[in-house]
Amino acid sequence: MFQKLMIRTLLVFSVILTIGPVLLVMLQSISFRWMWPDLIPHQFGIQAWYVVFDDPNLIQALSNSLIITAAVVMLTMCISMPAARALAFALFKGKTLIETILMLPLLIPLLFIVMGLHLTMIRFNLADTLPGVVLVHLLPTVPYAIRILRTGYERIGTIWYEQATVLGASRLKQFWTITVPMLMPSIRSVIVLTVVITLSQYALTAIIGGGIITTLPMIYYPYFNSANQSIMAAFTLLFAILPIIFWFGIELICKSVTTLIRQP
Repeated sequence: MFQKLMIRTLLVFSVILTIGPVLLVMLQSISFRWMWPDLIPHQFGIQAWYVVFDDPNLIQALSNSLIITAAVVMLTMCISMPAARALAFALFKGKTLIETILMLPLLIPLLFIVMGLHLTMIRFNLADTLPGVVLVHLLPTVPYAIRILRTGYERIGTIWYEQATVLGASRLKQFWTITVPMLMPSIRSVIVLTVVITLSQYALTAIIGGGIITTLPMIYYPYFNSANQSIMAAFTLLFAILPIIFWFGIELICKSVTTLIRQP
């Protein structure tokens, strides 16, 4: 009885900690002049949402954020999956050195790396462009993706691939029938983490984008200078919607892929 009570208490406490801040921000976004120490706002209104949607750069920022995030997710998966497989299964000279180089963006401050890359991107006409921003966003995402996927590959092991090879399955067949289904939890984790990292990048986008490529963080952070808490809350909710949309899209795609694989 005591154990069930503790579990229910922890569950209620977890729900409050998870949903409570969201409800508070939602209430803040539709409040008007909610001053301390009032427990609830005395006036309600959607003026803050009007201010947010009246921003002339909002549509362009949303579009750029969606394009950049989708491109970074695809490129991250294309780069990290073969790299993670090689690090998990292959044996070759200099493996430790290559792994260390791949993990360097996690050890060295990104701003230090990006300042050097900025000159290179200027020479290749990638500065102040959307492709340049996409490429620089790979710096924080690829190392994490390789780390996660390598663990997934090591969990699968080589025995499944050896049995498939003996039965005559091609590399492509092995990828769709072994790698994708068994690596799906790791793939989900990589995609979600990549989306969150990409959508939250401000400094990398500002340096490589040069203020020309605007994303949601570029127009979101200046609102912190505003004394209007309702505007900040409204923009926070809008900023939080994108990861949720991506998450639902990822789940639909993963379920569709899993269904297609299971079909005879």
